[in-house]
Amino acid sequence: MKKLITFTLTILMTLCMVSCSVPLKSSTSRKNGLDCAFQADAAITLDRLQAEGIIRRFGTGAWEIEFSAPNTLSGVKLEFSEGNTEASYKGLSFSVPQSAVPVKAMLLNLIKAVDDSARLEELKGEEKDNVLEVSGKLEGGEYVLIVDKDGKLAGFEMDNNKLKMTFTNLTPVDAGAESASSAETTTIPAETTTVSASETMAEVTTTADVSENTTETTGNQ
Repeated sequence: MKKLITFTLTILMTLCMVSCSVPLKSSTSRKNGLDCAFQADAAITLDRLQAEGIIRRFGTGAWEIEFSAPNTLSGVKLEFSEGNTEASYKGLSFSVPQSAVPVKAMLLNLIKAVDDSARLEELKGEEKDNVLEVSGKLEGGEYVLIVDKDGKLAGFEMDNNKLKMTFTNLTPVDAGAESASSAETTTIPAETTTVSASETMAEVTTTADVSENTTETTGNQ
């Protein structure tokens, strides 16, 4: 009997030591710094596609991104406003290029997640490495919205879509400075709901292999 008790205590002590040695995320809340107009450098990884650019938020539902990479997207600007998406290249409007379709779909998920969270009094999530991870769910799948110590946007991830976005050099912008070119471009209806991976991943497989001719064709439109 004594041996059984000793063995049981040994097992319990071992389990306690193991559990204490594993770092746990701490659930906490943070002030909400999402409800503002800002611009930031964006780095986007979507499966095999990697893109970079400058993203701007002017207010609820009013966003834009201008790509600098890859070559198939460089110079392309996507503007989101009142449920519509407008695409342009050096001031010329055109339909959303095929190479931008997957990223556009994921940006709609980002916009939905940020704008919904911006309405909250405070953000609640898991503290990890000096950032707060706010988990949520959209029609496109589960997501993690990452904010810094000031509650500002720092990242956005959707594992089921193989999506990771990071945002750096975030600075405030004038909310009334939304690009005037949006008034001159052709409005293209866009999804008002979030988009799932099944609707976009078919486009990704062709995007990574698009030649430089795609960029030239886009610029001539």
